[in-house]
Amino acid sequence: MEGKFSSYLEDPAINEKWLKVKKYFFLRESTYDMTNKCNLDCDGCYYYAGEKHLTKDETDPEKWKALFQSEKERGITFVVLAGAEPALVPEFCKIAYDIIPHGAIATNGIVLIPKDIQYKIHISVWGDDEYSLTYRRVKNCLDRQLKAYNGDDRSVFIYTFTKHNIDHVDDIAKRIIEADCKLSFNQFSATENYNGDLKLDAPAREKMRDKMLHLMDIYGDNILYSSYNAEVHSHEKSLNDQFSCPYPRMNKKRVMGLGRTFRQYRSNLTWDDSAACCVPDTDCSDCRHYAAGSAIVTSKLLKHVDSKEQFSCWLDYVDTYLSVWVHGYKKSQNLVKNIRKEMFV
Repeated sequence: MEGKFSSYLEDPAINEKWLKVKKYFFLRESTYDMTNKCNLDCDGCYYYAGEKHLTKDETDPEKWKALFQSEKERGITFVVLAGAEPALVPEFCKIAYDIIPHGAIATNGIVLIPKDIQYKIHISVWGDDEYSLTYRRVKNCLDRQLKAYNGDDRSVFIYTFTKHNIDHVDDIAKRIIEADCKLSFNQFSATENYNGDLKLDAPAREKMRDKMLHLMDIYGDNILYSSYNAEVHSHEKSLNDQFSCPYPRMNKKRVMGLGRTFRQYRSNLTWDDSAACCVPDTDCSDCRHYAAGSAIVTSKLLKHVDSKEQFSCWLDYVDTYLSVWVHGYKKSQNLVKNIRKEMFV
């Protein structure tokens, strides 16, 4: 394998992207629910599945400081702040940023996160205003998000595809990009025991895949995605079934890498190893979540070295992941545009 891998790096474009992404292999992630409060009520929200929302919020800033300092000392170099809604507790988000400078915040984008918190800001978009009113119980959602984050270089709008909103994305993408913002994609992944109608069936996944590729052709660098992202996240199999998830919730041995270091903290600063993954209480057999893929696929280099094309696809995926999650990282041109099925047989 070593000789084969070295031969791939003889290609200047591949070598350049390899050296670029390799600089970020020091990132070690954990996630933190900053509060159990939210200003929206979204259908299928993973946070309100399970028991996470039953915790009592820790409100002592000194305890938050102690937590992030201890996380830094145990080798965590990247934090993902979520919740419910972390924008409602900006003072705790600032504590995290002051101690660990690399990170991202998952937000619904209604409330502006202060500019002195220079993390990547992931703004969740679900569809047009009518759809958002139905499934998120909020009026004029996109207008409010764009007003808050217009031209903000921290922001990336994450459009979550469901079975019913695939055709909404064209107009929404146009508005986001006209507002000088970036767009990436997520796929609705059902929580355990979910009984709603948002899950992506096979026809919806195929339609979604074609739509993502089409938007990449139209908007180029404004879409933070790759053809391999589209292939992986529209696949008939879940991420776990394709690649075997390394998060502790599925990887009980915790021998190395992410499985050894990752923790998912609740808003009372406790953590539960048995439930630790980036989107707790998700049904692993339906998980196509972009946050999960960012860790799962990027950790599977050895599954992508049987050919130059496979390795190029993996590099595109890692480059996309870094552009979405790391503030200041600029995405490169994708190496692979057309995925051939035989690449991964």
